[in-house]
Amino acid sequence: MATESQEFYGRWARLYDLIARRTPGIAQLRRRAAAACRLEFGDTVVEMGCGTGANLPFLRERVGPEGTVIGIDFTRPVLERARAATADYDNVYVLQGDATQPPLAADTPDEIDAVLATFVVGMLAAPAGAVDDWCDLVGPDGTVVLANAAPSREWYAPPVNAVFRAIVVLSTPPTTQLRYEDDPARRLEQKIDAAHTRLRERAVAVADETHVFGVVRLTGGLLG
Repeated sequence: MATESQEFYGRWARLYDLIARRTPGIAQLRRRAAAACRLEFGDTVVEMGCGTGANLPFLRERVGPEGTVIGIDFTRPVLERARAATADYDNVYVLQGDATQPPLAADTPDEIDAVLATFVVGMLAAPAGAVDDWCDLVGPDGTVVLANAAPSREWYAPPVNAVFRAIVVLSTPPTTQLRYEDDPARRLEQKIDAAHTRLRERAVAVADETHVFGVVRLTGGLLG
């Protein structure tokens, strides 16, 4: 499944990059996610599943030239775009690796101040366990921020969720099935619920927001 996912996202890296940067309102959402990390100049932040690097400039704005930004993703064509997008920054590093086993031992300062994961946990086999690991990774008073797309719970949800489900099916490899025994949108929602719930359990202070017709859920957790 991991190889299949790598091939899928690598094949569609250019289109994914266009959507990640040009979708109306997406820049504002990414800026909000970076703000939720509660970063200061000089801090270190790690983005798990950085994709084509759309969040990295916003994170770099928060930590300044004295801070450190590390992006991790497992798909080489996607990472090449992330590296190109951040080539002008000497304190932004893009590493190939698994978000559940980040290659940080030799590349990271002693303390990580924040971890950001956007649109990632729905692709993980054990999202709650990954959140536990990310919470353990940040230092005292550090922050973990999750942003994910899931079915809307607003009163106008039915037409929104119909469109959402179609997008989920088209963006889930191998995208060749029209009928599923286990609805992919429902499976995605279960994973996202598990991840966000675990973050709320681990944090001493939590902020929750919804965006884009209630489809995008943003949760920031301050660790004790």
